[in-house]
Amino acid sequence: MEGYRILEIKESVFADNDRDAELLRQELKEKKVFLLNLMSSPGAGKTSTLKKTIALLKDEIGIGVMEADIDSDVDAAAIEKTGVKVIQLHTGGMCHLDADMTRQGLRGLGTDDVELAILENVGNLVCPAEFDTGSVKNAMILSVPEGHDKPLKYPLMFSICDVLLINKIDVLPYFDFDMDKCVEYVRRLKPEMKIIPICAKTGEGVEEFAQWLRDEVAAWRK
Repeated sequence: MEGYRILEIKESVFADNDRDAELLRQELKEKKVFLLNLMSSPGAGKTSTLKKTIALLKDEIGIGVMEADIDSDVDAAAIEKTGVKVIQLHTGGMCHLDADMTRQGLRGLGTDDVELAILENVGNLVCPAEFDTGSVKNAMILSVPEGHDKPLKYPLMFSICDVLLINKIDVLPYFDFDMDKCVEYVRRLKPEMKIIPICAKTGEGVEEFAQWLRDEVAAWRK
């Protein structure tokens, strides 16, 4: 006979985080700070996309960026060159951020002069999708080399996001990536998903994403 108990804690952990995330959203609404949670797999182009987006918005909107990673400060150093506020968050080996960790990051960043706070989450298509960070909207980047079938393999990630950026469209001729199928798979999971093909390298399509952010920030701050 087994002499130990098995305790299922997953539900309570997520429930506690969900409550904390909703509280954080209320706090952000009171401060009129729009928080975007940006997710992708490693190498999809989060930082490159952010740099192009920041260049389009920084003269109009107060921006602060939280760079989350297991280690290193490479991304924070890259964002610092854009001239906006940035802080590096080390997760201590964890592959995601939760609401409390995000709150700590916002506190360290300082939001008095921030209208748009962007969390560049840890590069991963699994763990970050499971934890509500308290963000107002979720965005993700899928790069062409990853393949058009990623929505089938990681449905939760695509289900929780509000906007999908399909990056590296400049290499479409060299990869077996079917844009129509990708859009079809995404629409099955979330019909209202906004999908924007972009190339962070050239800037193609990034203005459409920047305009989406302008509209969302303005609506949140009313």
